[in-house]
Amino acid sequence: MQVRVAGVALDASGQHVLLLKPIDQLPGDGMVLPIWIGQLEATSILVAVEQAPVPRPLAHDLLRSTIDTLGAELTRVEVTRIDDGTFYAEITLTAGERTVTVDARPSDAVALASRTGAGIWVAEAVMDEAGVPDVLTESDASERLDEFKKFLDDVEPEDFEA
Repeated sequence: MQVRVAGVALDASGQHVLLLKPIDQLPGDGMVLPIWIGQLEATSILVAVEQAPVPRPLAHDLLRSTIDTLGAELTRVEVTRIDDGTFYAEITLTAGERTVTVDARPSDAVALASRTGAGIWVAEAVMDEAGVPDVLTESDASERLDEFKKFLDDVEPEDFEA
C-alpha cells in the first residue's frame, strides 16, 4: 500500500519514531506504521518533508544529486519486510531501460523519497504485522511541527558532524 510520512515523533524513552500512514487515511483514523530510527535520519527526513534549508547538503541530498547526475530516477521505495523486529526496505532506480532494486534501511529510503518525490510503499504483510491504530490528533501534529521548527532555529552545522 502506498503511504506518506505522517510525522517523526519521540517515544517515551526519547527515541525517534518514523510514522508512515496509508495515503488514503486521515490523521487519527486507520493505521500507522511506527519505525524506530536514529536522530540523524529523523532530522534528514524532517528537513526534506518541511523543505527546510540546511547550510550544507546532508548525505541524502548527496545521494539524490548523485542519482540525478547519473541520469537515473528514484521511482519507488518500499518497506518490504520485518524480521525479528528489524524493518527492511528497497529503493528502485531507473536509468533508461534499466531498472535496479537496492537494499536500504527504511529511514534512508524514506529520506531519499522525501527529497525526490518518489512514492513510498509498505508491503501489506508489514502493515498487518507492525501497524498500530492511529491516534494522532491535529493538535499533536501541530505541536510536533512547532518543536521541529524550534529545533531548526537552534541547530548548528557542527551538530551533523560524525
